[in-house]
Amino acid sequence: MSVMKRVRDMTIATLNDRLERAEDPVRLIDQFLWATHQDIVQGEQLQRQYAAHVEHLRAQWQDAEAWKERREQQALTALQAGEEHAARLALQDKLVHEERASRYRELYEQASRELRELEQLLTELRDEYRQAYDKRQYYLARMESLRLQQRLNARFGTGTADSRELFRSIDDRITDMELEARSLREVRRMGQELAYRAGTVLQEALEQEMQRLKRKLEQGG
Repeated sequence: MSVMKRVRDMTIATLNDRLERAEDPVRLIDQFLWATHQDIVQGEQLQRQYAAHVEHLRAQWQDAEAWKERREQQALTALQAGEEHAARLALQDKLVHEERASRYRELYEQASRELRELEQLLTELRDEYRQAYDKRQYYLARMESLRLQQRLNARFGTGTADSRELFRSIDDRITDMELEARSLREVRRMGQELAYRAGTVLQEALEQEMQRLKRKLEQGG
């Protein structure tokens, strides 16, 4: 029984370390839960067998004790009746039953200790099973949180940055269009001014030609 307990302790001692390195802790815990459940089932079967065995040993011990007491009483009765030979036979059988009772008592006490140890081990196994199940639920919750976080990052992780970049691009495009429109207005205004200036120069040149022709006519006349 103590060997079984040491093996269980070694297995449990390595579980937490293995969890930290496990890629799938839930699967590892499920394996541990399955193995622990099997140990509990087998332990409960063994407990029932041990309990029946302890009860059988106790019955044998009590039966031997009863026969010992009966033979002693028979020896006493025989002595009182003056039948010493019968008293010796009864005492001889009493010693046999006394030895038998002693052997069964030792077996009963040993089996009782082992049964208590088995019951303690089963209590520890059930506690370990509950603790491992709690760990499973905890790691399952962590993995679900991680899965949802990954989905969130994949769907909306860069959404804000992308929207800022989109609005910045639109703003830059509108600014470019505004500058282009402003430049076009300035070009048109400059064209109008140049045309006006060109017209003024042409009008002045035309006026000068008219004056020149008038002076020529006056001189010729």
